[in-house]
Amino acid sequence: MNDNQKSLILNSSTQYPLPQGVKLSYGTAGFRADASILESTVFRVGILAALRSLKTQALTGLMITASHNKVNDNGVKIADPSGGMLTQEWEPFADAIANSPTPQHLVQLIDEFVKKENIRFDGARSAEILLGRDTRPSGESLLEAAKQGVYSIVGATATDMGILTTPQLHWMVRARNKGMKATELDYFEQLSSSFRCLVDLTPNQIKMNKTDDKLVVDGANGVGGEKLEVLKKMLNSMVIEVRNSGKEGGVLNEGVGADYVQKEKVVPQGFYLKDVGIRCASLDGDADRLVYFSVQSNNASNIDLVDGDKILSLFALFIKEQLSILKMEGDDHVDENYEARLGVVQTAYANGASTDYLKQLGLEVVFTPTGVKYLHEKAAEYDIGIYFEANGHGTILFSEVFLSWLDARNNELSSKSKGSEQQKAVLRLLAVSNLINQAVGDALSGLLLVEAILQYKGWSIHNWSELYHDLPSRQLKVKVVDRTAVVTANAETVVLRPPLIQEAINVEVAKYPRGRSFIRPSGTEDVIRVYAEASIQEAADSLANSVAKLADQFLGFGNSG
Repeated sequence: MNDNQKSLILNSSTQYPLPQGVKLSYGTAGFRADASILESTVFRVGILAALRSLKTQALTGLMITASHNKVNDNGVKIADPSGGMLTQEWEPFADAIANSPTPQHLVQLIDEFVKKENIRFDGARSAEILLGRDTRPSGESLLEAAKQGVYSIVGATATDMGILTTPQLHWMVRARNKGMKATELDYFEQLSSSFRCLVDLTPNQIKMNKTDDKLVVDGANGVGGEKLEVLKKMLNSMVIEVRNSGKEGGVLNEGVGADYVQKEKVVPQGFYLKDVGIRCASLDGDADRLVYFSVQSNNASNIDLVDGDKILSLFALFIKEQLSILKMEGDDHVDENYEARLGVVQTAYANGASTDYLKQLGLEVVFTPTGVKYLHEKAAEYDIGIYFEANGHGTILFSEVFLSWLDARNNELSSKSKGSEQQKAVLRLLAVSNLINQAVGDALSGLLLVEAILQYKGWSIHNWSELYHDLPSRQLKVKVVDRTAVVTANAETVVLRPPLIQEAINVEVAKYPRGRSFIRPSGTEDVIRVYAEASIQEAADSLANSVAKLADQFLGFGNSG
């Protein structure tokens, strides 16, 4: 960096001093904290986004959101040029500049990093960043801090895309870097047109029996509810009622939203006994998570939850069916033996019943450590990779090679056997690839894909829910002295250190039919997370308590006696 660039960063950063005692860490959610202490962090992430753009010679994104957190929190994360999350290699640098104590130290850190990464300031293109924020009141001032960070890099430009869902911003970054149009309207048009294409490919005999076409959606009093109101006007074939859209005066993520519904297993505010039998869905605060539910007839507060595991199972079942139709052809096509590799990616938190169901379908199921970045990376290794966490965050990835093959297959079938079942299967898969957000999990695109598949199958939410029955489970937290003392392997299902604890856990697990339990360190606080499941709820609770006691004995403060 030249002296002019250094002084620009130095002068700008003096306006955004680091609050005393603040130490933040960049994780899957980026940086997240109480909004009142975030201005300096967001300013510095603006610099980071500009440097990432210079390094990759591509457009990057910066999103201001705290997703499912309470309204007083906020956060900031970067969208890499692929539309995915910031590369893990840059996370330590993100931590270092966010926590840099003085402007002078910040400039020194950046200068060293620029040299190490060989980032050029005289490259073919200047840094370009798309900015977005959710509906939180703190978003506006934090957006200004982000802009000032971007502008402290010479020649960098920041385009404010307005109030967006997190997935919309990621989609825009991916689309722009592919040379496509990427306004919010383009996003809505791609989703609505590919949804209509999928619905049009529903078998005629199922269209005749169509019932249960109403969907009621909890918008978490956030940005997702607002955007769904816009999107539903473009979907003539669907009846969507949006509640908790944020317009009725409710509080963001308070007693509403996918995170609340999934964890508490109760109805969000604004849902009642009159909703029994109606298909309901819930988005989280920035619309990157989705769960479905139905209100139980015996109690208006209780629900039958259809979580991310069941969404994954529905998607996997549908795609497997389409691939099977493609294999049923009898012509002499040179690529007819093209075997698309379909992979399903889960974490250890996936309910064991879902994993059993997917394996019974004959699918390849693999596990990664907890965290979307690990799931996404693994899914990208397949022709079609599907990943979902139980919390409702996930998506489907299609390889460029497979999409090219589908395009070629479609052209060939158009000339030889137009309208055949094989061609319809090809068109469905192409429509799914356009409907689903391949950058990140997206509650709006996921919701439309669920709706299209339920129509295709002629299923109610009850039919879907009955795919398999979840094993009862329990999650607990144990405070510990030092979470880093725990080292795990096998996608966090086995403890390597401290020694002997895994053997003790195995002894407890063996006491219960269909027992399974693991512990893992939290990514953000000094606690150990305990997960347990078994054939009945009492057994799952008992197993979780036993393993929590072990965690406390080996790692904690000895409170369990």
